Amino acid sequence: MSHAVSRLRDQRLARSIKPFTARGARAPRCPGCRVIFSYCLCAWRPTVPARSAICLLMYDVEPLKPSNTGWLIADVISDTTAFAWSRTEVDEGLLQLLEQGHWQPYIVFPGEFVEPRRVVTKVAVQDGKRPLFILLDATWNEARKMFRKSPYLERFPVLSLEPEQLSRYKLRRSKRDDHFCTAEVAALCLELADDQPAAQALDAYLDVFSSHYLGAKFQLPIDEQDEVHTRLKAFL
Repeated sequence: MSHAVSRLRDQRLARSIKPFTARGARAPRCPGCRVIFSYCLCAWRPTVPARSAICLLMYDVEPLKPSNTGWLIADVISDTTAFAWSRTEVDEGLLQLLEQGHWQPYIVFPGEFVEPRRVVTKVAVQDGKRPLFILLDATWNEARKMFRKSPYLERFPVLSLEPEQLSRYKLRRSKRDDHFCTAEVAALCLELADDQPAAQALDAYLDVFSSHYLGAKFQLPIDEQDEVHTRLKAFL
């Protein structure tokens, strides 16, 4: 299956001077889910309609990392676009997307680091527009740099999430429990936009992905009858 993140990955690989090797890579990975073949989860990819759209701005090698969860967003949300971020250049396709009048863009970023006048905590679209959530897919330090050095985003409101839950993501954990992985952020945005089925499907898909990824890493058996797989079955 080809989607925006997989195409961006191909483009990034084509620019690489030397082959990219994922940390701890030992066996060939499925090109559809990036997990080794014996733990493949392609059969668990959900299909759920959503009114909202996701725009991923991805930092350098982020599309190449098997643990990247932007890929999961593109699996679930059909209106997902992905662009490589650069301090000196802006993808013309991104600028064209932001000019399309049927979208209401929101930059998703913690409000404590933003001028208060730009910060919103609710999704409110008018005139028939659809929410377009712009996610900075990077480490926290990289995301702060991206936010500061992307002047073309300064005219859009900043959606500051105030979730009550702590991050459950176990593959590339931040030192802070209140830092969420990209798929968790997307699911929270979808929930705020009343795209509840899509939010729930993405949340369940992230849990199944984590289960298979960690199972492959530690050679653990996968129980497809457990709670996380059962939750995802409703969206298959």
